[in-house]
Amino acid sequence: MNHVKTTLLLSLLTVLLVFMGGAIGGKGGMLIAFVMAAVMNFGSYWFSDKIVLRMYGAQEITRNENPAFYGMVERLAQRAGLPMPKVYIIPDQSPNAFATGRNPQHAAVAATEGIMRILTPEELEGVMAHELGHVKNRDILISTIAATFAGAISMIGSMLQWGAMLGAGRGDDEEGSGIGGLVGSLAMAILAPLAAMLIQMAVSRSREYLADATGAHICGRPQALANALAKLQNGSRMLPMQEARPATAHMFIVNPLTGGSLLSLFSTHPPMEERIARLQAMR
Repeated sequence: MNHVKTTLLLSLLTVLLVFMGGAIGGKGGMLIAFVMAAVMNFGSYWFSDKIVLRMYGAQEITRNENPAFYGMVERLAQRAGLPMPKVYIIPDQSPNAFATGRNPQHAAVAATEGIMRILTPEELEGVMAHELGHVKNRDILISTIAATFAGAISMIGSMLQWGAMLGAGRGDDEEGSGIGGLVGSLAMAILAPLAAMLIQMAVSRSREYLADATGAHICGRPQALANALAKLQNGSRMLPMQEARPATAHMFIVNPLTGGSLLSLFSTHPPMEERIARLQAMR
């Protein structure tokens, strides 16, 4: 169902992009906005592993440096049928983890020092299985596609706002039509990017549910992952990640920005209670 939901959400973004493209005069403006968004987002996608790992000061480890953690990731990767990813540790006491990389052959998983401090080996295994679930499901690519469509829609919205402010829609003969066209253009310019952002966040939440399920199958212990999520939620409330950035918050297994929960529609992560309940139902 999460695969179906993602497909439907991406289809909605496509329809919204086509609709917005028509609103600014056809395919030309839509194509320009899409190409610009694609260049920016796929550039980030291609170099995402290097960018985000450097951003958080992640340090690559080898088998000799940390045989227990490295060996755990290696066993899970073999169970998942994935190439061995690069393994990193982030020098931060806030408990969290993420996966990155443009495909399974160029993947990396990272965990903070804090997550290793508070989780049992079984719970940590569940977390790393979740991250490998993202790799297996190619969630970095899917998130980039969603960001590209949402970015193009946002650019078109900016074009419409400028067009409305510069007098677009005022050429009709009827006296009130100019004002009506201006209000309609401004409304579309504001509401369409907002809708695109909400759809993009819904895609992110759907992929988190899917990574939970995939991770539970990889490690074979859904309850261990559920227990880990409960600990991570409490840990992030007590010790938020100081270096976290909104642009990368969706990559982490729990929201690193704040311990409080955002409105569900505006959150990149599903409600923790629902995630835990779904995992417990898999036992």
